[in-house]
Amino acid sequence: MKIAVCVKQVLSREATIRVNDQGTWVRDADAQFEINEPDQYALEEALRLKEQHGGEVIAVSAGPARVTQVLREALARGADRAIHVGDDALVEGDAFVVAAALAEAIRPEGVDLILTGLQSDDQGFGQVGVVMAERLGMPHATIIMDVSLADGQVRVKRELEGGWFQWVTLPLPTLLTIQSGINQLRYATLKGIMAAKKKEIRAVRAEGRASEQRIARLYVPEKSKQTRVLEGSAAEIAKELVQALREARVI
Repeated sequence: MKIAVCVKQVLSREATIRVNDQGTWVRDADAQFEINEPDQYALEEALRLKEQHGGEVIAVSAGPARVTQVLREALARGADRAIHVGDDALVEGDAFVVAAALAEAIRPEGVDLILTGLQSDDQGFGQVGVVMAERLGMPHATIIMDVSLADGQVRVKRELEGGWFQWVTLPLPTLLTIQSGINQLRYATLKGIMAAKKKEIRAVRAEGRASEQRIARLYVPEKSKQTRVLEGSAAEIAKELVQALREARVI
């Protein structure tokens, strides 16, 4: 069983967020980074499947040189090797660009299963895994809460709305996007950290692709207030007041 896990490096939740001068993304020159939380659950699920069925876990991440930090952490937790898809432009790339870069890096590996987190903590679109499955011609399922393998197939439990769940069986190879909370995360041990230094991180270059989407403006929420004087009879004022409260979503 060969499993690829896509992990993204995102800003730490404790990091101070500042918008860059172009107003298109955040300043990351002096920021702290960590593994995207849903991707941590995807990695843990991959490691558990490896322990049950044997095989190999490959951690894959796309972005500038600093993303090797999260790859090293994935290796320290138990991944066997890693692939770094290097391209500084992928930091601001849309889901189509990132998915294409990851798909082309994973394709030659001939993996049986690809796991990604449901969505990223920074943008939260939840599209990279789905687009990647399409590019690789793989079946896929999203919002996965349970995974089991048997007879060359994977049976998964999907979370639906309103507290409902759905069980789906898919053939291998397939791609799954994992929901946070599916398992109990493990952390890197000292032995794992030392072993990670000897594990391979293979570097590949992403082909230059233009994003199909762009962020027009990124800004800190702006606070403002305005005084409005209501005039007229008591009935007219009451009617206008109710309308104003509805517009402000107070009622």
